[in-house]
Amino acid sequence: MTTSYPVRLTGEELWLLPEKAIYWPAQQALLIADVHFGKAAAYRSLGQPVPQGTTAENIAVLDAILGALPCRQLIFLGDFLHGPGSHAVATLKALAEWRTRHSELPMTLIRGNHDKRAGDPPASLNIRVVPEPLLLGPFALQHEPDLHPSRHVLAGHVHPVYRLNGRGRQSLRLPCFRLGKEISLLPAFGAFTGGYQVHHDDDCRIFVIGDNEIWPVS
Repeated sequence: MTTSYPVRLTGEELWLLPEKAIYWPAQQALLIADVHFGKAAAYRSLGQPVPQGTTAENIAVLDAILGALPCRQLIFLGDFLHGPGSHAVATLKALAEWRTRHSELPMTLIRGNHDKRAGDPPASLNIRVVPEPLLLGPFALQHEPDLHPSRHVLAGHVHPVYRLNGRGRQSLRLPCFRLGKEISLLPAFGAFTGGYQVHHDDDCRIFVIGDNEIWPVS
């Protein structure tokens, strides 16, 4: 487990984790967006040559976080499964074994666009599935980054990345948290996901993830 980066947002302390998640100490809640379990399996079912082991990698990271932090709830901000092809036997077996290790932990999935295509997780995983928004404290927990009339939105869907420019033509595209005045974005948790480049302005704070650390962009 690497070092967290505490921030204040809407009067609450949140810990940004370099594992691409948020921990909310007051609620003892772990917030994760866009795992896309079974994405590689779905691509392989279409004959695409893609990496293996991404589900195991995602699960290992989740296990490490849950072993290091006191969690009373795990909330997925959408896109738990990638698509219909994600229901591969090996993927579901790995998820079942993982859920057994954390059988006492309440888990909630806020249904995202990929969940609507993939279908809800198997009932045996005992994950409560709800539509967005899920209201908790001062936040509206959502998949889509749409404004809420009275709450600050924490959302996924976008898979935000930020480009750091170096000397000459050198640059890095790194996953990031984008904390705005009304909407804040979590990076995609999944090991096999793309990214959409976001920009820094006066209305947001950006924190990039690199070398297992969180770095604020000034």
